Amino acid sequence: MKDNLPAPGVSRKARISEQGLDRLEKQLASGMNISTAVLAQWIRRYGDPARRIIKKYNQYRAELNRVR
Repeated sequence: MKDNLPAPGVSRKARISEQGLDRLEKQLASGMNISTAVLAQWIRRYGDPARRIIKKYNQYRAELNRVR
């Protein structure tokens, strides 16, 4: 039997990091037009820091006010 089982996927702690916010900022800075649904996912995952970045690049939409 194998004792060293690999850990599945990436942990939430590893995903929720400054690297994720940097990735969001790079996408917005490149002029990418990101859908409202995807921006909402960013806000759900990263909260107000993501909201600030989205506003900085004028991609914030009224629908995003409802996202917690």
